[in-house]
Amino acid sequence: MPFFTKERFKNSLTVGTNGTKTLNFTDSEVANFLHPDKAEYISARKALQNSDIFSIIMQLSSDLATVRYTAERSRAQALIDNPSSTSNAHAFWQSVYAQLLLGGEAFAYRWRNINGVDMRWEYLRPSQVNIFLLDDGSGLQYTITFDEPDLGVLQNVPQGDILHFRLLSTNGGMTGISPLTALANELNINDASNRLTLTALAKSIVSPGVLSIEKGGLLGAKEKAARSRQFIKQVNDSEGGPVVIDSLEKYEPLEIKSNVAALLSQTDWTGTQIAKVFGVPDSYLNGQGDQQSSVDQIASLYANSLNRYASSITSEFANKLSTKVAVDLRPALDPLSNSIAGRVRDLTQSGVLAPNQSVYTLQKAGLLDENLPEATTPPMKGGENVNDKDN
Repeated sequence: MPFFTKERFKNSLTVGTNGTKTLNFTDSEVANFLHPDKAEYISARKALQNSDIFSIIMQLSSDLATVRYTAERSRAQALIDNPSSTSNAHAFWQSVYAQLLLGGEAFAYRWRNINGVDMRWEYLRPSQVNIFLLDDGSGLQYTITFDEPDLGVLQNVPQGDILHFRLLSTNGGMTGISPLTALANELNINDASNRLTLTALAKSIVSPGVLSIEKGGLLGAKEKAARSRQFIKQVNDSEGGPVVIDSLEKYEPLEIKSNVAALLSQTDWTGTQIAKVFGVPDSYLNGQGDQQSSVDQIASLYANSLNRYASSITSEFANKLSTKVAVDLRPALDPLSNSIAGRVRDLTQSGVLAPNQSVYTLQKAGLLDENLPEATTPPMKGGENVNDKDN
């Protein structure tokens, strides 16, 4: 599905017979779609062919799926922990969040029983969903096209039956805008830069060197070409041995010039632009990043970025599931719990936490077993050893 650079939905609406209004594309966007050579949109398929975009989408979507979402209602928590009958929870949510990052919005249909209780959720591609605004503007309705022939098209789906995650919006939060819209020019420049780089490399290695005739007078094009073929044949026939030329000729091998090497280094600038659009430190794309930033500072910046995306997710959960949903970023940011262990140690040494409180905190973090037995002997102090205690 294409993602357009202009506002996706305008105020121009098509009124249907059932009192709904269809949110339409503008004429210019349709024209761009029909003429891809003049289009100003970036498709998800093309975007994922860029290694930097693939890397950042892979990392952010995986971390958002690793984040722990805790709902107050047990039924809602069960669906969050096991939403799909065709996939595991991590793969399902990573797919949803990857689509959210690429398209600015993502959809999941809530299959519910006759009593309105959620049974399972189904991921929907944006191309399967059409959004309608009710005539009085009181809500949204959806038309869903399922892949299964037995289901077909489901019309007039109320907004309560759809999990509709959105990022940045310019129409009151009804729809989201893709971050890729800000990268159209950068990716076009990157494509042109890649073509220029490949051309420069190809031109620099096609000709192995320059053979000059210093005192032989002017030669015609045919003579020059013939001498070139003779020289190459001589090089090949020498089987790695030295090439012998007379005093009237001079051979200089070509090397990759410094300007070509500089051209290669300039192709990395789009990685910084991509990281900026998605709001993460560019060091997460294996760039140099800010040389003055520490590891903790970079991790803190990434935590802020991850929290911004998680907030849009928990807000949709709270709205549709009618329950508060808390988010814990630590499983994604500190999978080995090294950070919390160091913080507990510092708080214990400064006297903020007592030893039993430190043990309790580490147990809740999963670093210590819940059934940790009590110590039978008092712990040794610094500088002591076993022999000193025996004496």
